[in-house]
Amino acid sequence: MEQISPTCKLKACPCGQSHQMARRTFMRSLLAGAIAFPFLPVTQPAIAAAHQPKALVLSCIDFRFVTALQQFLEPTFAQQYDWTALAGASLALAGFPHQADAAAFWDQLDLSYRLHHVEKVIIFDHQDCGAYASLIDPQLSKNPDREEQVHKDYLNRAYSAIKKRYPQLNVELYFLKLDREVKSILPANEIPQMAEKLKVNYGYA
Repeated sequence: MEQISPTCKLKACPCGQSHQMARRTFMRSLLAGAIAFPFLPVTQPAIAAAHQPKALVLSCIDFRFVTALQQFLEPTFAQQYDWTALAGASLALAGFPHQADAAAFWDQLDLSYRLHHVEKVIIFDHQDCGAYASLIDPQLSKNPDREEQVHKDYLNRAYSAIKKRYPQLNVELYFLKLDREVKSILPANEIPQMAEKLKVNYGYA
């Protein structure tokens, strides 16, 4: 009977192959996994009870202003706000580029109000907006004073529409500039006249 050396017992496998190298590879991979495992990140579960946003924020989709907007909101809201973004921000409530944009905003506000009990809506328009250029004038940003006034007009129209549906909600209006200045826009006193002005001056009802 053939004698098998203790160091060669793996040769007795019925398949006739040596598994010494496979065993070494397995042990190395097991050791590597044991070392790496403690460093795997631990995902913390979301705490539903702590989710109580204070406002719904509407902004434009323009990526250039996201950081400035977040930095402006942080001291007061500490990331406790719902956020929706639609091209043109205030223009969405006027149905631009489609009525579906207005419907999307109202749907989001309804959910935010019913599910999260928000008490405020905050709208951020911004300088050099492509949506405004498309609707009003491609050269609108070349005249900063006129540009800001046009945004004020549409922001006020958005204010009026929201207050009509949700009179209990506070509404804040802001205009973001390219230098990251955030300018507060006070609501106009005569909203009906503002709507007529929009129609006459810009041809958009």
